[in-house]
Amino acid sequence: QVQLVESGGGLVQTGGSLRLSCAASESTFSNYTMAWFRQAPGKERNFVAAIDRSGVGRVFGGSVKGRFTIARDNDKNTIYLQMNSLQPEDTADYYCAATTHYQFSMVARAYDIWGQGTQVTVSS
Repeated sequence: QVQLVESGGGLVQTGGSLRLSCAASESTFSNYTMAWFRQAPGKERNFVAAIDRSGVGRVFGGSVKGRFTIARDNDKNTIYLQMNSLQPEDTADYYCAATTHYQFSMVARAYDIWGQGTQVTVSS
C-alpha cells in the first residue's frame, strides 16, 4: 500500500504563499486519485482540492478556489498544493490523501490512504 509524506508547511504572513508537497512511496502512484484536506483545531476535516490520475481533472473547495492550485508529477510520485493569498482562516493541518476507488471525491471517507499532515499557520 502506498505511503504518503507531506512537507512544506510553516508559518507565513497574511497574503503570503506556500507550496505543500506530498510524496508517495510507490511507482503505482499514477493509479491514485489524490487530494488535499485540512483540519483546523477543534474543527472537522474539510476538502481543499483533488486531482485525477492523469493530472488534467481538478476540483477545489469553495473557500480556496482562485487562490490554491493542485498539480501532480507522476514521474516523481508527488503532488503539490500551491497556496497563494493566504489568510488566517487557512491555518490548519493539511493532509494528503489517496484513493483508487473514485475519480474525484470531496468526501474524506472516500480516501483510504492518508499522510500524517503538515501544519500551516497564517499570521494576521
